[in-house]
Amino acid sequence: MAEHSRHQEKIIKNYYQNRDVIGLQKAQEAVTDLYLSEGKKRVQIWKRLASHLEKIGISAKQIQQLQEDDDPAKVAKLLEKHV
Repeated sequence: MAEHSRHQEKIIKNYYQNRDVIGLQKAQEAVTDLYLSEGKKRVQIWKRLASHLEKIGISAKQIQQLQEDDDPAKVAKLLEKHV
């Protein structure tokens, strides 16, 4: 494994410290895309959104229920609680 410079180590450390914030921001962006999509693209966005929701600590059961409901407003309301 290659050694990292001090600068690289700092970047990596900051990424993992802010991982939940990054996941929340990406999830919010995916919800916006979900409002505007339909068909196959919507399925792809749901996959991406599910990944981001997992990163911020949403349970798999809750994510599955959100996907079944397919309502971006419910996801947006859930994300408001995590802000």
